[in-house]
Amino acid sequence: MPTLALSMIVRNAESHLRGCLEGVRGVVDEIHIADTGSTDSTLRIARETTARVLSIPWENDFAKARNLALQEVHTDWVLFLDADELLDPSASHYLPGLMAQTQVMGYLTSIRNYVLSTRDRVWDQPAVPNDGRFEPAKQYPAYVEHQNVRLFRRSPAILFVGRVHETVGTSIERLGGKLSPCPLLIHHFGLAADPQTTARKNRLYREMGRQKLQDMPENAQAHFELGLVEFDNFHNYQEALRLFRRACELNPGFSASWFFAAMSHLKLGRPEEALQCLKSAGSGPMVSEAKGDAFYALGQFDRARRAYFRAFEGTQLPPDLESKIGLAEVRAGRVKNGVSRLRQAVEREPTEPRVHDRLVTALVWLNQIAEAAEAAEKKIETVKPDPQAYLRAAVIRAQQQDWQQSLEILRRALTQFPHHPALERVLAEVLPRTSGSAAGIE
Repeated sequence: MPTLALSMIVRNAESHLRGCLEGVRGVVDEIHIADTGSTDSTLRIARETTARVLSIPWENDFAKARNLALQEVHTDWVLFLDADELLDPSASHYLPGLMAQTQVMGYLTSIRNYVLSTRDRVWDQPAVPNDGRFEPAKQYPAYVEHQNVRLFRRSPAILFVGRVHETVGTSIERLGGKLSPCPLLIHHFGLAADPQTTARKNRLYREMGRQKLQDMPENAQAHFELGLVEFDNFHNYQEALRLFRRACELNPGFSASWFFAAMSHLKLGRPEEALQCLKSAGSGPMVSEAKGDAFYALGQFDRARRAYFRAFEGTQLPPDLESKIGLAEVRAGRVKNGVSRLRQAVEREPTEPRVHDRLVTALVWLNQIAEAAEAAEKKIETVKPDPQAYLRAAVIRAQQQDWQQSLEILRRALTQFPHHPALERVLAEVLPRTSGSAAGIE
């Protein structure tokens, strides 16, 4: 019977490690944990299990750290997990048969990345609603699934490659080894971390991505990965565009990089350039939706509407996409149908700010100011507080010359966002117009 070891690198993983290790109990023959400098209780938790624990230096290189950890493993097969991951309980059923395949050198394993919104994505893959079947993940509304080689035959020639986003797949392919898909499933919770943890990871991945680019200056994937960090995490769209363009130069068939080059152009207000990039971005819902955004920005509202409909997959329009269609319909002259869609999107997903904003935009454009004011105030009541939302509601009430209601909105806003410059500026304009000037804010 082939033997199997779990190999991990960890650092300050006390909140997740115990659950991860309990999930492989009875599934693996050995556990090897390499610690890269924990200052919390990670080492104590690791030693309480049957794990073999060693300390290794951290040199801003995930592949190097994982390869040092691999040196301690001498089983037939290796499974690798991170501390914020759980192996699905079904693995015990599949693993014996997978390891019995003599022609396979590694298996592509599905990784389910849990996220906090159905509008999230991982790279160019959109989130799908969580089916709720895995009890520890029921609280998360959605996930994005991708594949990576997580189960592979132990061999001195099979090593991790890449300072960040590391994989053994490259080594296996260079050896001419066979990679096969498999039914194993890993549940990953790291993308739903608290904001402080996420910000720290973002800074680390940016630094390591830059170092990886120095290591591999002609690698399209390395440019793409760093471009995504700049685009998603730092909103540095000009730099992201430069990196995506270079990835496309190095690999003209890199459809995902063409797509994100288009998205960067959209963020920079260049819809025509975005459409040019989208010609090389392949097809699919996200590409169609991006085309809709570009057509809308160009004032081609009916073309935008048709593109948004092409982005629709499933049995019911997602509220965000329905609101985009509704706004395009209003601007294309289909007013009644468009407003109905916009209102329905708000009712279906009342905590999503963008569906409120599109409804308000449509009503203002239609000069239905009273209804726009009500819609803007409904957003304040149902969405997480935002100074811009208060500001917009106050300005719309001022357009109606409803100075008292505008003042009340500003008063509420400034209790939550004291000394906000834009709110105070509008307050200075509104306050003299109210009959109760003395009711101002201290």
